[in-house]
Amino acid sequence: MTSSNIQPELTLWLLFKGQELLVSYEDFSFPSQLDGNLESYLQYKHLVIQDDGQTIYTAKLSDDALAPDGYQFKHLRSLLTCINSDQFSLAGTASQILEWAHSHRFCSRCGTATVPHPQGERALVCPSCQYSQYPRINPCIIVAITKDDRILLARAQRFNRPMYSLLAGFVEAGETLEQAVAREVFEESGVQVKNLRYFGSQSWPFPNNLMLAFQAEWVGGDIVLQEEEIMDAQFFPYDDLPEIPPAGSIATQVINATVAELAQRYPRI
Repeated sequence: MTSSNIQPELTLWLLFKGQELLVSYEDFSFPSQLDGNLESYLQYKHLVIQDDGQTIYTAKLSDDALAPDGYQFKHLRSLLTCINSDQFSLAGTASQILEWAHSHRFCSRCGTATVPHPQGERALVCPSCQYSQYPRINPCIIVAITKDDRILLARAQRFNRPMYSLLAGFVEAGETLEQAVAREVFEESGVQVKNLRYFGSQSWPFPNNLMLAFQAEWVGGDIVLQEEEIMDAQFFPYDDLPEIPPAGSIATQVINATVAELAQRYPRI
């Protein structure tokens, strides 16, 4: 006799065609099985999670794969506003695993084709020199800078829309996070900051970054743009902001938190 308290095992498939993920039309959920018609498009798959009664796979499909009935391919970035944070985190993890597997098919030391780790670790091993290649993440800083009742926002050259966000950049070898903030902010805007506070972090799978968010205060310097990176940058009043990134991104989270702090400190009459 089977107990009614025993839950069936959950299986999910996160199927990517490039940066597009297969989700349902109805609620953007992930399929629970690999559709038979999609198997012919399957290039390779990897296990993402297998514990607590759930097994989750991710797989790369060829570019000519067609979505089955009831499903669509949606770009991962566009799903940020369509699914909850846990679902996006899972999708991001799956995307990063596929990116790592694709970019480490060969040993970076000797060029030999890699094989899965013999003990099941998430690593690709060189059978020739035994070098193991694990998934890597790129730490990035992103910072909300205030000056009195205003917040510094910038429009990047890469933005197609008139959208403004926070200054951000990669942490370089040998840097602390504090040093990375000071360097990136000065390089991109000519501004100097003080009173740096850690806000939070977010995995950002484009392709494999970890965003570390901070808040800081302006201490000196006029805005001087790094024109190859930044189209425009201004200190905007907290109650008169331009278009900012979509909800769900840590950029918007720290912007909203900073605006709330400024509204308390500088209430409008």
